[in-house]
Amino acid sequence: MNPSAAPGSPVLTGLAPIVGPCTAVLILGSFPGVKSLERQQYYAHPQNQFWKILQALWPDPPLPTGADSYRARCDWLLDRGLGVWDVYGACEREGSLDTAIRSAVVNDIAGLQLPKLAAIAHNGGESFKHARHTRTLGVPVYSLPSTSPANASWSFERKLAAWREVFVAHHLL
Repeated sequence: MNPSAAPGSPVLTGLAPIVGPCTAVLILGSFPGVKSLERQQYYAHPQNQFWKILQALWPDPPLPTGADSYRARCDWLLDRGLGVWDVYGACEREGSLDTAIRSAVVNDIAGLQLPKLAAIAHNGGESFKHARHTRTLGVPVYSLPSTSPANASWSFERKLAAWREVFVAHHLL
């Protein structure tokens, strides 16, 4: 139990996975932040660097933008063999910080049945706490620096280099 989460914190439900039959690398976050839940979009906080990192890795064609571009963004990453989900499907939490997560329910990642899955990359430390479970899927498992604005100790360039290394290793670049 986390003392920073107030008793009676709301029970929140996460987002559906973004995966397809060609998903080769699955990025696993911890749980969507407040903005992402409000918008029902992964990495919706404007200061989260997830989409910016992907655009830097895959500059052409450009990442779809605009108010109605989320579905196109999802297709854009699926076309490149990338999938996105979270380790937690539900939890209690006030705010967006991982440290406030309590009573978490873990997603059934093995149940995704991704025939071309070649690797799992955990986006941040809270997600990586579940690496012992994701390793049972028989693919390489990586710890990537969180793209969250809360991870200010890593520069954008340093995050980008770490993400690039995994993408190169699995032929996504």
